[in-house]
Formats: sequence, structure tokens, C-alpha cells
Amino acid sequence: MIWVSNPYTKHEVTLMLHTTNPVIKHKAGLLNLAEELSNVSKACKIMGVSRDTFYRYRELADEGGVDALINRSRRVPNLKNRTDEATEQAVVDYAVAFPAHGQHRTAQTGRFYLR
Repeated sequence: MIWVSNPYTKHEVTLMLHTTNPVIKHKAGLLNLAEELSNVSKACKIMGVSRDTFYRYRELADEGGVDALINRSRRVPNLKNRTDEATEQAVVDYAVAFPAHGQHRTAQTGRFYLR
């Protein structure tokens, strides 16, 4: 919900949230329904969401707009098994230089190409 103060009516007006992103649509729909009904509890019951979740969504929308409603992963990326960037770049360069070579041939010649 985005609050805009209207200087003519001396009160705040709420703009409806619109999006085409299917991940955000449900969350924006919940916020819009609560605004239409003027009742958070009813909107949460209809949508099957807790009020705590509603207020978390509303806070995200107030702070960052509609784009802030996208699910964020809390996982820290596991970089233990990642190869170093020089090796990655060498493999990419080889793949660009020889696009017809398959996976097996690239792996075999890559041993000599990286040295």
C-alpha cells in the first residue's frame, strides 16, 4: 500500500497495488482486498493468511513498493565446491572457441587446455 497525502481533502489516500508477477499477485491481492473491505481480519480469513503475515506484507509494501514483496531466499550460497574464476573463464572460452565439441570431448581436452 502506498500512502499519498491529498492536500485538498486533508486525509491520506491509498493507491491499489497492481502487478503481473504471479509470485507477488497473491500478496498484492491480499493487501488490496483488505483495503476494499476495510477489515484486515475478514481479508485474512478469505485469503487463508494470518494477520501477522498480512502486516509483514504491508510493511514490505510500504517500505519498498510492490517489488519488495518478491520472496527472498534466506539461504547462504554454498561456495565450497565452486571452481576458481580462472578455470571457469577458461572453460567458457573453450566452449565459445569450439562450440561443436560435446561435453565428453570438452572434458578430455580441457585437461590440456587449462595448463
